[in-house]
This record gives sequence, structure tokens and C-alpha cells, in this order.
Amino acid sequence: MIITNYELTITNYADFWFKLDQLVAASNLKIERPKGTSHPRYPSLVYPLDYGYLQDTRSGDGNDIDVWIGSLSSQTVTAVICGVDLEKRDTEIKILLGCTSEESRVILDIHNTGSQSAILLLRK
Repeated sequence: MIITNYELTITNYADFWFKLDQLVAASNLKIERPKGTSHPRYPSLVYPLDYGYLQDTRSGDGNDIDVWIGSLSSQTVTAVICGVDLEKRDTEIKILLGCTSEESRVILDIHNTGSQSAILLLRK
């Protein structure tokens, strides 16, 4: 039997989110930029949510994996942003923890400015 890429994606869908949950649970979450603070290089960007990273992990840019933390009481993985930045010439993901659909949309908009473009993968 031949398995297409589409079928493989559907088969591994739950496993993807489960493994992200495991990665988050096994990591120390550091808040680098609290909600309401400005970006150090782009002061007009005020963080609408807490923003940080998973300590001792590795992302596409060589740094720790970035995380946005939403307002839901459960801090489970609710979505992932996959982005490309032409200025930095890199791609990476950002994990969204406990984000509402409105918070996810706001974060996506931030990552779709200037030289950046991103898509949002929502957990069902």
C-alpha cells in the first residue's frame, strides 16, 4: 500500500501535539519579555502577552524555542506559529501556550509584518 504525504500527516497529527506537550512539560519556561513591555530594538512593538522561551532547547535560529503565553488557565499547547524572516534569513516556530483564538490572531499579526511572514497551526 502506498501512503501519501497527506495520509502520513493525518496519521501523525495527534503525535505531533503530544510530543510538543512533552517538550514543554520537560522544559523550564523563562519569561523574557512580560506583557506590556517594549521590544528592545523595536520600541513601537509592545508585547500583548508574556513572551519567553523553553530553556535548553533549540530552534531554527539556533536559540531556545520561543513561547507566547496566553490568558487561559491551562498552559497547554494551543497552537504553533511557523514563520520565515527574510531579513534574518531564517525560519522558526513559536509555541503558543494557553492562548485564546483572539490572542492567537494578535500574535499571528505580529509575525506577519515587515520582512516576516507566518502561518498559524491551531490545535483542534
